[in-house]
Amino acid sequence: MSIILLILIIIILVVFASKTLQILRPYEKGVVERLGKYNRTVESGLNIIVPFVETIRKVDLREQVVDVPPQEVITKDNAVVVVDCVIFYEVIDAFNAVYNVANFYQAITKLAQTNLRNIIGDLELDQTLTSREMINTELREVLDVATDKWGTKVVRVEIQRIEPPKDIVEAMSKQMKAERFKRATILESEGYKESEIQKAEGDKQAKILAAQAEAEAIKQVADANKYREIAVAEGKAKATEITYNAIHTGNPTNDLIAIKYLEALEKVADGKATKIFLPTEVSGILGSVGGIAELFKEDSDKSKDSKVIDDIVE
Repeated sequence: MSIILLILIIIILVVFASKTLQILRPYEKGVVERLGKYNRTVESGLNIIVPFVETIRKVDLREQVVDVPPQEVITKDNAVVVVDCVIFYEVIDAFNAVYNVANFYQAITKLAQTNLRNIIGDLELDQTLTSREMINTELREVLDVATDKWGTKVVRVEIQRIEPPKDIVEAMSKQMKAERFKRATILESEGYKESEIQKAEGDKQAKILAAQAEAEAIKQVADANKYREIAVAEGKAKATEITYNAIHTGNPTNDLIAIKYLEALEKVADGKATKIFLPTEVSGILGSVGGIAELFKEDSDKSKDSKVIDDIVE
């Protein structure tokens, strides 16, 4: 009998201890009620509760998510779209989260659906499809203000999908295809235009380079001819100067000059020409030639006289 009593006492002590000692995890807080009335809020760790007098309600402080069911929303231009979103929130005040809202999930779901209708109802269809970030931000701000009294903070809101009617989707698809075809045509024409411009620029540059090369070649040929003419002229001038110096150094007589003049006339007359133009100084030259001839004649006469005298002497 004593053993059964001991076991019973142990069981009572275990139950009493489980009711008295409450352990809260790091992400939890506890709201303690004494005889049905709020008494205090306890933090994470080991907490002592008076059994059968006090009760504790644990509150999870971690960020949680609420999936808002899809709903049909009418836009400003009377287009019906199906929208659904998700809401991320966290509890920041355990007391308000416990006592200020009975069913937080249902409350925030209905609140999100109502405000989503209001926000999208002010937008046209095109704006609705392209303004997800704006809708997310605006809906989060509205929900955050509305849930302050519930002891929660809305961290962010994400629109999962915005689905327009089927006929609008088909029209948008056709519009998108037409727009892409238009862009492709424009890009093709711009590419052709650019290629023609590049080709014309290439032809222009080729002609310019060819003209420059031709001009450079002509310039080099002209420079070569100029150099050759200068070299030839300088050579002739040098030869004339040497000849002139040689003539004056040799101090030729009039007789030699006359003979050279006649030799030059002989070369002039040599050829197929039927007419010969003699310089005006030819009379003077001929006179010199006549003088030379007289000298030769006198020398010949002197030779003959000497020969006659020699014959007589013999």
